[in-house]
Amino acid sequence: MIVRVVAGVIRDAHGRVLINERPPGKHMSGYWEFPGGKIAPGEGSEAALARELSEELGVRLERCRPLLQLRHDYGDRTVELDVLRVESYQGVPQGLEGQALKWVRVTELGSEALLPADWPIVEALVAESATAAA
Repeated sequence: MIVRVVAGVIRDAHGRVLINERPPGKHMSGYWEFPGGKIAPGEGSEAALARELSEELGVRLERCRPLLQLRHDYGDRTVELDVLRVESYQGVPQGLEGQALKWVRVTELGSEALLPADWPIVEALVAESATAAA
């Protein structure tokens, strides 16, 4: 089974990124992930991210751009993930589905219990931060 998913990298004014915990009852519950969710049939990645951010966090996506695409096999399902960098949004993120949220420095993402599919995102962000610091 192939599941198409979108995730957003949202930063705060301090450069930290937002992650949320997968709630009980969902596949891989207890792990942390970048906000997002399934892409509905016929829906584009940006539209899916706008919908998911509104439903899950109560924020309105204004502007985003592609960061990377990846594929991860969990054994029982394969996830095709479109990752978008959120450049502008309105509102204050809240866990509207009861999920825990936290802002994490890019350099500290490695110590979080992130979904296996999200590790290439962390690697891209760390590489990007290293380039910016050089």
